[in-house]
Amino acid sequence: MEAVETRRLEMLLELSRLGSMRGVADHLETTTSTVSQQIAKLAREMGTPLVEPEGRRVRLTPAGRRLADHAATIVSAVEAARLDLDPDADPVGTVRVSGFATAIRRTLLPIVTELADSHPNVSVVMHEHEPAEALALLATDEIDLALTYDYNLAPARSDAGLVSVPLWSTSWCLGVPLGSASRARGNTLAIFDAFRDHDWIGNSRNRADEDVVRIIASMTGFQPRVTHQTDSLDLVEDLILAGLGIGLLPADQPPRQGVALLLLAAPDVELRAYARTRRGRTAWPPLALVLDQLIR
Repeated sequence: MEAVETRRLEMLLELSRLGSMRGVADHLETTTSTVSQQIAKLAREMGTPLVEPEGRRVRLTPAGRRLADHAATIVSAVEAARLDLDPDADPVGTVRVSGFATAIRRTLLPIVTELADSHPNVSVVMHEHEPAEALALLATDEIDLALTYDYNLAPARSDAGLVSVPLWSTSWCLGVPLGSASRARGNTLAIFDAFRDHDWIGNSRNRADEDVVRIIASMTGFQPRVTHQTDSLDLVEDLILAGLGIGLLPADQPPRQGVALLLLAAPDVELRAYARTRRGRTAWPPLALVLDQLIR
């Protein structure tokens, strides 16, 4: 069976509703002969008559009526898809987002609350994942948007199939026990050198943090002893307070009592957050709306 054009199904559906070729032609702003030709082509495609004479008019055959029932569903679905994909249409749909916890808390949650009031037909489903996990979900089309990060000293690899939109960046520090902070003075290399004999804390779900530590340690001339790994910043602080290691922490979050933040400068250490989508998807109205809210 040949592929069926939606336009012909639409003509058959209107014929079932209006009862005349002229009525269909007027409604669709075409000619009666065009409608007749298209219905005839549709009958040939389906391999069965779809209309039969009834006096000076026509009526649908039993096969025509059954196909018209299917056409109602098909035409409706195509119209819904058109509106869903129309960049000028009001956004409607569910945007699936995966991202690291800080980005969800800092960037996504505030706009979800706003969208509930301003665009009630758009919903956002959130999943917490580290960048590699989120990008894997994006690659298999299980999510629409990934919130990821890298570091200026350990940039993520580019992917031609993805669109990356920078969101924000923040400086990172070395978190150490408060009593040990006075031993370190100077730039990043001097600070690392002062703690070269300590145990270090890495990220259990993302190599970027540990890569930064190893890159700076290499510049300083030693191999860090990465003993502990966790993806929780709270647990990093717990380990520091317990005297079990030191690790990277964000400069824009006040540390707990007993933890000191040593600012890393020259070289600076910056975490950079991104919104990443599959190329060609950013025109979808609900996703375009969320992206616009994220970067405004």
